[in-house]
Amino acid sequence: MAPAKQSDEDMIHCRLDELLDQRGMTLTDLSREVGVTLANLSVLKNDRARAIRFSTLAAICRVLECEVGDLLVIG
Repeated sequence: MAPAKQSDEDMIHCRLDELLDQRGMTLTDLSREVGVTLANLSVLKNDRARAIRFSTLAAICRVLECEVGDLLVIG
């Protein structure tokens, strides 16, 4: 069975840029603190990630002091 096609309304959007800006952090700062490569964070930030490990998601939320729903939104 082929996966259902997603409309723009169903896409998951990563608010990493907004959260970093609010905290005065750069992607490089986050990369250092979380231990994830700049390239992988960039993929996530630009909504090109197809998956994310729960441990990575938890680490990002811990460093940014936010909830998963603050970072990832639908639509």
